Amino acid sequence: MTSLFLDTAVWVYAIGDEYPQRGACRELIAAAQHGDVELHASVELVQELVFHRMRRTDRVDAVAEGRAVARACTLHPFDAEVLAKALDLTATTSIGGRDAVHAATALLAGFDAVVSPDRDFGVVAGLRRVDPADALG
Repeated sequence: MTSLFLDTAVWVYAIGDEYPQRGACRELIAAAQHGDVELHASVELVQELVFHRMRRTDRVDAVAEGRAVARACTLHPFDAEVLAKALDLTATTSIGGRDAVHAATALLAGFDAVVSPDRDFGVVAGLRRVDPADALG
């Protein structure tokens, strides 16, 4: 089974308002629900999603969405090793913040690609950005 490491934006687009990439992001989620792919993410993705959704909906719904995403993904920890790698990436590339955490987590978990509409991931050596529309081949 194909394993895909996701950026938060995939879930934001799939759950949120109308976006140009919403359909492709929803197709990824549906493929996982049908057992065609396995979704992976940093545990930080859930926190970031809940923070984002609380600005657009109420707290109860945002937390419920976060819990649903946590169940749908294999979550990888944000620990001291991930932090050190994220800081190194921030120091040596133009990526920063939570994207650096996601990139560091993906690399340390053995992934060579992150599914994201965000082109910033393309600056990280050893990591390819895969557009959500292209993720299912």
